[in-house]
Amino acid sequence: MFIPPAAAGTATGGATEWTQLANNAELVRLLESSGVQVDNQLTQINQLAEQIQNQLQIYRNMLQNTAALPVHIWGEVENDLTRLRAIVTEGQALAFSMGNADDILKQRFKSYADLNAELPNAESFSASYQIWSDTNRDTIAGTLRAASMTAEQFDGEDRTMTSLRRLSETADGQMKALQVGHDIAVQQVAQMQKLRGLVSQQMTMMGSWLQSEQTSRDLAQARRQALFNATVRAVPRGQKMEPRW
Repeated sequence: MFIPPAAAGTATGGATEWTQLANNAELVRLLESSGVQVDNQLTQINQLAEQIQNQLQIYRNMLQNTAALPVHIWGEVENDLTRLRAIVTEGQALAFSMGNADDILKQRFKSYADLNAELPNAESFSASYQIWSDTNRDTIAGTLRAASMTAEQFDGEDRTMTSLRRLSETADGQMKALQVGHDIAVQQVAQMQKLRGLVSQQMTMMGSWLQSEQTSRDLAQARRQALFNATVRAVPRGQKMEPRW
């Protein structure tokens, strides 16, 4: 009996192909898994790079915000106030910076009670009137000179404020902006001090003038009262009151 040969080679070849296909599929799966891992790693690297970039930006902002101004602009505040105090104290003037202005007013301009108790004679009245006149004139002149001095300072103060405005516009950080604001506040306080000085000196001038006017009226009233209260001596009998030419 004839028995045909088995097709073992075909079966074997088929098994090899299936094995290769299975191996290829596993390789594809491995490649896909590796690709996913690589993609995840790239994503992590990108996130880390963004974090580093954000941190560097934070550091740059910190450095920018904490950067200080190269120089502060103060102006000539102290010198101006010193000149203002010195100008209004010349001569016999009364000044707002005097600590004993009230005592000086009492010494130079006596009250009605003082004048009523002791009237000045001709010589002392002339000297007193000269003191009153010098006090008023020097006080008025000092007040006007103080006002003129502050007017002359307008140009310098305007230049200072222009510089501060420029720094405020170009401030590139919080610290610089705060420092510019601080300098502007100092300038504002200085201007308020000058204004207070001028107003105080004006009040001193008005007080000096009113006190001298009141003293003049008191002196006139005291003289009238002394005249009316003077003792009238009786006219001797037989003496005629007639004009003598």
